Amino acid sequence: MPTRKAIGATVRARAAAELRDRILTGLLRPGDRLDLDRITDEFGTSRTPVREALLELSYEGLVTVAPRSAITVVGLTPQDAVDNFAVLAALAGKAAEWAAARASDAELGSLAELARSVASAEDVVTANWRFHRAVNLAAGSTRLQTYLRQAVRVVPTNYFELFPEQEERSRTEHAALLDALGRRDGAAARAVAEAHVLSAGAALGDWLAARSSVNGPAASGKSG
Repeated sequence: MPTRKAIGATVRARAAAELRDRILTGLLRPGDRLDLDRITDEFGTSRTPVREALLELSYEGLVTVAPRSAITVVGLTPQDAVDNFAVLAALAGKAAEWAAARASDAELGSLAELARSVASAEDVVTANWRFHRAVNLAAGSTRLQTYLRQAVRVVPTNYFELFPEQEERSRTEHAALLDALGRRDGAAARAVAEAHVLSAGAALGDWLAARSSVNGPAASGKSG
C-alpha cells in the first residue's frame, strides 16, 4: 500500500501534509473551523506558507477558504475514504499491469531488493513508498505518474501507525506482486495491486465509521 513521506519538505508542504492527515483520519471533522493564527503558531512560521497550505487543501476539496480567512473543514465520510482508495487502486493496478510488460530485468531485480528492504526497515513508511514508487516508474508512463502523485495524497502518512497489522499484510502482498511481475503476468499484477490498495481503504473507512459512531456529529463552529 503506497504512502507518502515528506523528505526535506518545505514548511508549506509539511503543514499541508499534517493538516491533510488530520482530516483524512477524522481528527479534524466536517464543520470544524480552523484558526490561521493558531496553525501559524503551531508550525512556528509566518502566515504565508500556512495560507498556501490551506489553499492547497481547498483545491483538494478538504477545506473551504472564505473571505477574511474563514476556514472550514469539509472533511470526508467513511465512504469518501473508500472511494478515494478505489480511485488510487485503479491507477496502481494499471501501473502494475504496465510494469509487468515494460519493466526491464534490472528494474525487476531492484524491485525485489526494495521489497526486502520493507521487511527489515525501521522506517517502514519510507521503504514502502520507495517500493511502490519503483513499481509505478517501471510502468513507463509519465501521464500515469502525474495521476498517481495526486491520488496517493488520500493515504495518511501515519497509516501504519493507525494500522500496524497492515505492515505484515503489505509484505505478503508485495511478494505476490513481485511474483506476478516476474512472470510478466499483467492481469495478475493488476489484481494484486488493486486488492492491496482496496484493503487499505476498507480498513481506513471502517476505522472512520467507528470513530464517527463513538464521537457523533461534529460540533459546528469548533476551532482546531
